[in-house]
Amino acid sequence: MIWWFEKRNKLSWIITFLIAIIIFFISSLSFQPSPRGDIYSKLTLYHFFAFFFLALFLEISLLKGKRIYFLLFLAVLISAMYGITDELHQLFVPGRFCSVSNFLTNLSGIIIASLSYSVTLEYRK
Repeated sequence: MIWWFEKRNKLSWIITFLIAIIIFFISSLSFQPSPRGDIYSKLTLYHFFAFFFLALFLEISLLKGKRIYFLLFLAVLISAMYGITDELHQLFVPGRFCSVSNFLTNLSGIIIASLSYSVTLEYRK
């Protein structure tokens, strides 16, 4: 299925930007404080998968199925920088805060996406 997106590069770029916009929109929402419990685990999953798919589609858009590891590193760097700016952005949203643990969750999603895509590229060749 990934090859389908690699061949439709413009669509991959559109999806990448849509994911980034959705992440920004959700980060702009104010939430009432809640006890750490069920909602905390859901937010952790949100952070992981949002940045997993952001990194994955950015990698697909940049690499287009080729094994160019500089571009893979660049995609990881761009995704991580977006994760940092996302957390900093939340400092200015009422009811939200900047969290190192959220950034580490974002980063783990980015790294898992990069490893998965790298393995896919190596396995395909």
